[in-house]
Amino acid sequence: MRILMAGVSGFLGTRLVDRLTADGHQVTHLVRRAPRNAGERQWNPSAAQLDPQVVADADAVVNLAGAGVGDKRWNDAYKKLIRSSRVDTTTTLAITIAGLPAADRPAVMLNASAVGWYGNTGDRVVEEDAPAGDGFLADVCRVWEAATRPAEDAGARVVRLRTGLPLDRDGGMLKPQLLPFRLGVGGRLGNGRQWLPWISMRDWLDAVAFLLAREDLAGPVNVVGPAPVTNAEFTRELGRQLNRPAVMWVPAVALKVALGGFAHEALTSARVLPGVLTRAGFTWTHPDLPSALRAALTG
Repeated sequence: MRILMAGVSGFLGTRLVDRLTADGHQVTHLVRRAPRNAGERQWNPSAAQLDPQVVADADAVVNLAGAGVGDKRWNDAYKKLIRSSRVDTTTTLAITIAGLPAADRPAVMLNASAVGWYGNTGDRVVEEDAPAGDGFLADVCRVWEAATRPAEDAGARVVRLRTGLPLDRDGGMLKPQLLPFRLGVGGRLGNGRQWLPWISMRDWLDAVAFLLAREDLAGPVNVVGPAPVTNAEFTRELGRQLNRPAVMWVPAVALKVALGGFAHEALTSARVLPGVLTRAGFTWTHPDLPSALRAALTG
């Protein structure tokens, strides 16, 4: 399959490129700078600039582009970048797909989204049919997903990847926790009762490949493991895996000082289940947190 991909240099993008290439797919990278090799094509999503022929040459489009939500302390400028980096890229791709003749149109668009769609669910279990919640990230997810509609309305199969928290020692939410835990000062965040919708990196990659191939699946898909845990449970298990105490805790007020606006999202509870993947017969290699953390920590 010929796959056109945006967001190739990110935490998930680099791993997905390797996986799709290993599976025998031809992956063309969308880049903002001048192309350096035959596998790259330039675009400027901020100005809605993308050569339609680049899209017409693809069988599928995968868009993972977006500024990292936890990469920097939030202020108004960075919140604007979080939103625009997602909406601009998605809009540019979706409109370009929609503008192509049916014979030239990629059959499928896999577009990133996030479990942030649901806002704070507390202890309430949610699947893909739940409405958008409240808060900054929920609002971002709402407009992000809406930006895919031109491609969907034109007849392309659109899958919205509501990704949870992929576990990998080299990135994501796990990497910054490893040093404090190994030093014996790791602990829960706030009261620890917030639910975490984790997924192993292997299962995230498998799920994306599964959704790429399954022509009968479209719409929002929760790309999470089948057994979410609370932050306190996650903390205890990570400490056990590292053979370190995990009795410390970070008060909510300290998070607000350290993280600014992102602190609210870090304390949000999302008890999200993978309804679509479960009903479609997807099989998790790491269906529970202990096996997922073992895989993440051993590489």
